[in-house]
Amino acid sequence: MPYDTNDPRAQLGATRTVERPAGGAYPPQYFEFGDLEPDEVSLAGTKTWYVRSQSMCIVYSDVAPGDTLVRSGQPDEYMALLPSPEASATAKAGSQSEPIEGKSVVVMPPGDSALTIGSGGQLIRIFSTQADDLVARCRNTEVFEAPDPNVAAWQPWPDPPEGHRVRVYPLDAIPQDSKRFGRLLRCSTIMVNYFYPDDGARDPHKLSPHHHDDFEQISLQLEGDYVHHIRTPWTVDMDAWRDDDHHYTKSPAVTIIPPPTVHTSQGMHEMRHQLIDIFAPPRFDFSERPGWVVNADEYPMPST
Repeated sequence: MPYDTNDPRAQLGATRTVERPAGGAYPPQYFEFGDLEPDEVSLAGTKTWYVRSQSMCIVYSDVAPGDTLVRSGQPDEYMALLPSPEASATAKAGSQSEPIEGKSVVVMPPGDSALTIGSGGQLIRIFSTQADDLVARCRNTEVFEAPDPNVAAWQPWPDPPEGHRVRVYPLDAIPQDSKRFGRLLRCSTIMVNYFYPDDGARDPHKLSPHHHDDFEQISLQLEGDYVHHIRTPWTVDMDAWRDDDHHYTKSPAVTIIPPPTVHTSQGMHEMRHQLIDIFAPPRFDFSERPGWVVNADEYPMPST
């Protein structure tokens, strides 16, 4: 599908048109955390919500100052997002201890690790669904009792050649570049596109409807109101048809977009908007673009 000529994604190759298998596909899902009771409240007062797609688990927390969030026996790398300019925390794994100050994306290694929070606020942790204990806590886990045939089988990307460790990426240190699409960071399991914030509504004449053949997208909105426009392609089975979605969603929220739905997100009203797109495993098409992935030198692409 064509993008606006000023959209860096116009550089990408054409996407194949894939017929959706009859049955089995899950519908788009929307979770506005402000309207949902938390799934868990820690003794320190941290409130946490768990939602998942077929390949990802999103753990959204309103963290209390001084709380420590521990992972024991984590099977693979995960990411942590600290969106506040006033964020402060310490990430620990093994003998390594790394301070986090300000808006940051953090890669946490497999095994035992901990995030100790200095200042409270939003914390989002992103896991693959290889973390069985987290998957079991997700409020929508029943949706995925049968795998969606549209989603490719899970396959992690290569480990970092210099080994697993805590990696902290301050977002303000990433210069804005009109030739690059957002701020793309990846590890062996996850890719995030941490867009620069927008002030004001998105031009309705410059939307970007598109689809993905065989991978999901999670859109995490941290600020602002959005309408997520999602169209499910028809199959030969009319029972599998769905009406178009034009879902109005207030932040903070997660929208789970299955393939191969046609989708685009529209920021609404004169307010600040902050959106993050999440994929697991990382995307080939974005990774193939020179200079797009900020930390590409630390994480090789698969050889095939």
